Amino acid sequence: MTKIDYPVYDADNHLYEPEEALTSHLPKKYRKEIQYVQVRGRTKLAIGGMISDYIPNPTFDVIAPPGSHEVWYRAKNTEGLSLRELSGKPESCRDAFRRPEPRIELMDQQGLTGTLMFPTLASALEERLSHDHELIHAVIHGLNQWLHDVWGFDHAGRIFSTPIVTLMDVDLAVAELEYCLERGARTVLVRPAPVPGYRGSRSFGFEEFDPFWARVAEAGIFVSMHASDSGYDQFARMWQGGQEFRPFEPDPFKLMLGFSSRAISDSLSALVCHGVFRRHPGVKVAVIENGSTWVKSLLSRFDHVYGQMPKEFAEPPRETFRRHVFISPFYEEPLGELAEMIGTSQILFGSDFPHPEGLAEPLDFVAELEGFDEAGQRAIMGENLQGLIEGRPLA
Repeated sequence: MTKIDYPVYDADNHLYEPEEALTSHLPKKYRKEIQYVQVRGRTKLAIGGMISDYIPNPTFDVIAPPGSHEVWYRAKNTEGLSLRELSGKPESCRDAFRRPEPRIELMDQQGLTGTLMFPTLASALEERLSHDHELIHAVIHGLNQWLHDVWGFDHAGRIFSTPIVTLMDVDLAVAELEYCLERGARTVLVRPAPVPGYRGSRSFGFEEFDPFWARVAEAGIFVSMHASDSGYDQFARMWQGGQEFRPFEPDPFKLMLGFSSRAISDSLSALVCHGVFRRHPGVKVAVIENGSTWVKSLLSRFDHVYGQMPKEFAEPPRETFRRHVFISPFYEEPLGELAEMIGTSQILFGSDFPHPEGLAEPLDFVAELEGFDEAGQRAIMGENLQGLIEGRPLA
């Protein structure tokens, strides 16, 4: 196991939700909207009356071993094995993936000082409940209540859970943000996607959402944008017909479409081009589990559009991006190139533990930083995220 003699903060850890996470605080009138049902002997999650295979085993009673898909994500799957084959024998879900006290013990063994803690099932909710704004706010508030009851939003100054805010109704979003802030949240999770509305979707960069962004800036917290079901699988359906997005059943054509990178790239473009960072200069966004290979093309497009319409921006949009956006890249990506584009001050180490696509040992990530000096390694492996958690203002 890799050992590091300075504080390490992991930007991408996960918990596995038990069934009660989505149901224990759900108002009675909505209990039919979130149900665990039996389908041919298997437990499935039914969201809004529709059985979902987005997460094939939503109970997480058994899971794929952490890091078991690493060779696939490094594109070194020489035997051409499927993700299921790479997973090998499933293991029982550990207590450390369900509760904070044993997770602290595991973090001690792993050498982690602190971590952001993301739920796993939550990424399926907003896309499937966008038809009813009151319903989705109720479901998410119930999940946040459970998350606070069991994990807390700041457990021992080491585990920082990420409550969710949906922006479908901005007044309810601000109320949810206040609920989270009052209970010590250091970040909130916002889906990188257009905000659904009854008259169509729109950008969360529009001024109608300023009450939310203004409160975020005032509180000094940062917004996390973790990979999610952003609805971009509609582009795959244009080519292949209708089927629910299943992230763990990839095929070559869907991988070539790259709609996961498209969602985060478009989301950050909206924040920059629609003026959120100009109107609210204290807003900070951490991009988690979205990779970073899209950054080069996004910055190039920013440069081109700025050259065409410079008066639409207060400064070159590349500079706005470099100041306000922090990125947690995938371990298999060229991190030196990313540092050249945005600087080491904007890069966050994230392991995606204990997911199979992450690292089995989080600190193994430091091996990808061999070309960085000690100051750069310290910044990426801990100091940058520690600064965000502590609410340090932007430089």
